[in-house]
Amino acid sequence: MSYDLLLTGGHVIDPAQGLDGTADVAFEDGRVAAIGPGLDRAQAREIRSAEGRWVVPGLIDLHTHVYHHGTAISVDAERVARASGTTTCVDTGSAGACNMAGFRHHVIERSDVRIFAYVNISLVGIIQGAGLLRLPEAENLDYLDVSQCVGAVRAHRQHVVGVKVRVGRSSTGTLGAIPLHLAIRAAEIAGVPVMVHIGADPPPRIEDIVGPLRPGDIVTHCYTPKNNSPLLPDGAIRPVYLDARERGVIFDVGHGAGSFGFDTARRMLEQGFAPDVISSDVHVGSIVRPAENVLVTMSKFLCLGMPLVEVVRAATATPARVMGHPELGTLAPGAAGDATLLDIEEGPVTFLDSIGAKLDADRRLRQRGIVLRGRWWDDGAGM
Repeated sequence: MSYDLLLTGGHVIDPAQGLDGTADVAFEDGRVAAIGPGLDRAQAREIRSAEGRWVVPGLIDLHTHVYHHGTAISVDAERVARASGTTTCVDTGSAGACNMAGFRHHVIERSDVRIFAYVNISLVGIIQGAGLLRLPEAENLDYLDVSQCVGAVRAHRQHVVGVKVRVGRSSTGTLGAIPLHLAIRAAEIAGVPVMVHIGADPPPRIEDIVGPLRPGDIVTHCYTPKNNSPLLPDGAIRPVYLDARERGVIFDVGHGAGSFGFDTARRMLEQGFAPDVISSDVHVGSIVRPAENVLVTMSKFLCLGMPLVEVVRAATATPARVMGHPELGTLAPGAAGDATLLDIEEGPVTFLDSIGAKLDADRRLRQRGIVLRGRWWDDGAGM
């Protein structure tokens, strides 16, 4: 067997396969061709040494805004990918039924980076940006058309992984949880999950947001430090969170500019409530700081005490499962040919959360190479 590309001598972490040790990884025709020790170098057209690096499946950021030049909130997926080692960006509701075709044609189909999307229950998608006029997309019932949302999911099913709804005073106004129930109805008809954004301020209450969710639905901003906090006044996790996890609801970090607190995360981790998915919620208001990208968010959880293997799982195998794309998030032979090379850079670093709190740490993850669709795509220069 011949290989287009062979990575040699790296420490492979692939939670989907239970791999955690030194191995070579070979790619051919855009897919993983083989994995194991001592693969035949003579069969490879290109060889890259991965010695001293962690080799993980291509990172998946389940919460991004990358309808670049289409919505004011969105950023360039390639810029995000090269900075973080992300090979798959999942856009969460930047586009609705009215502009999903434009997103697909102008961005998704032209991108080297893999892009998938949650279609916003609002026809217009997210119409706000940092420092710009904020127009709540889900406060007008005329915008919340179930049949058109279902139509958009079906028309773009190759690229769509679910329905997105933002719930909270700044997004839904006086409608409370009505947009959530409409999003769930659309998702049920289309056969996809819902991702729900927990707004900073009620109404509705967090119990009314998380309570209706079904197995496989996703709560994003699960460590929000604001008024809809997942913690009770005594610091215990709200029962609605515990019940939801028990029935199979997925909990996603969705860091963003205003939706992640170190104290909230630390208290929940101490009670055994680790995230299912680590994501950045990168957009124009968070790309510089505090979120930056998924690798920075992963670094924060590593420094909060989450084991490296579990940090990697939360940005590879689990988001791939949540998306319904088992070809992603693993280096198993036949899987998509995406890989990220990482190392842990030792030295003092100060991380910020979304409310200005600091975490002084002594290490962070760095991107040292990207394989995308079976070819060497970025060498991490300047990182």
